Amino acid sequence: MSQSSKSPKPPAPAAASGPVVPPPLQPPPPPVPTSADVARLAGVSRATVSYVLNNAEAVRISEPTRRKVREAAEELGYVPHAAARSLRAGHTRIVLLPTSHVPIGPLYSTFLNELQWALRRLDYTVVQYGSLGLSGDEAARAWAELRPVAVISLGEITLSAHNVATLKRAGARAVITMGPVSVPGAHALVMNQEEVGARAAAHLIERGRRRIGVVVPEEDGLELFSGPRYAGARQAVGALGAAGSGGSAGTAGSAAGRAAEIEALPMAYSEESAAALAARWRGLGLDAVFAYNDEYAMLLMRALQDEGLRVPEDVAVIGADDLLIGRLLRPRLSTVQIELPTGEHLASLVDRAVREPSEVTQRHDLMAAAAVPREST
Repeated sequence: MSQSSKSPKPPAPAAASGPVVPPPLQPPPPPVPTSADVARLAGVSRATVSYVLNNAEAVRISEPTRRKVREAAEELGYVPHAAARSLRAGHTRIVLLPTSHVPIGPLYSTFLNELQWALRRLDYTVVQYGSLGLSGDEAARAWAELRPVAVISLGEITLSAHNVATLKRAGARAVITMGPVSVPGAHALVMNQEEVGARAAAHLIERGRRRIGVVVPEEDGLELFSGPRYAGARQAVGALGAAGSGGSAGTAGSAAGRAAEIEALPMAYSEESAAALAARWRGLGLDAVFAYNDEYAMLLMRALQDEGLRVPEDVAVIGADDLLIGRLLRPRLSTVQIELPTGEHLASLVDRAVREPSEVTQRHDLMAAAAVPREST
């Protein structure tokens, strides 16, 4: 190929005329305010700032001074450094609360919300930790990494004495378990779910019902509550048998010679599952049902009525938790009312366990139950 047949090269770009303008400089970030800045603005010492913002109870500081310090901190945007405060105190103010991964219902949700508000008023930082799928050993190690001063386990993860020791070696002054089983080294806050089932079954028996079904939710995790509630209902039937003519664990004779029986009824929290159970109800021959809680009771009662069964004439229905909506139904729903301590009460127990750590652990019974008769029974 000859030189003349080559394509001409494109001309080089012309040099830019004029001076090159550098990009604008970014302003440096503002300095992080310190406790010394707060002290200068408020006209007090750094020690006073520390006492006020850390809510130190051992030092008497007037309310006007406290207000000046808080206003200065607010104006400067100063926030105490949690890690530095923990180093000075020798422990954090973190209370770790593993999040519940089961539907615990409005009653327990309200109780846990009250607990968190009360702990905040006591100057604790409540950290909710997602522990779904963790074993006891895995959960204890994960929780210990945050160096909490206290752990409140809701009982969904089974802890051992070794797990409690792991948490205490990491600085936890108190480990508190909520559930039916005590763990060595931990304070036990016991919610006796068996009493709920026993009260419900006894209420039905008192009204002459002798073929009692107990709804056992199919949802994962609820066996923590449903298992003991079913066991409590069986105990009530057993107590009837002891007072009458005896019988097996699931059947008891009354003083009048009529047998009482109890049957577990698996049911999911869905319209389809409730309708399927209601559709075979006549074949079960049951004249009463303790439906685990008010939500399951309302779902099943509607399905029974859709099948043409009358409540309470054909089937007496009782729930648990005493939700407001149960009183708005027709017929009004009988229930087992559960008394829980206030969040303030439990927070004070946690605070006392943190301030006065001891190898001697305590058991606190947290609930009482009583049947509330209404139209559905």
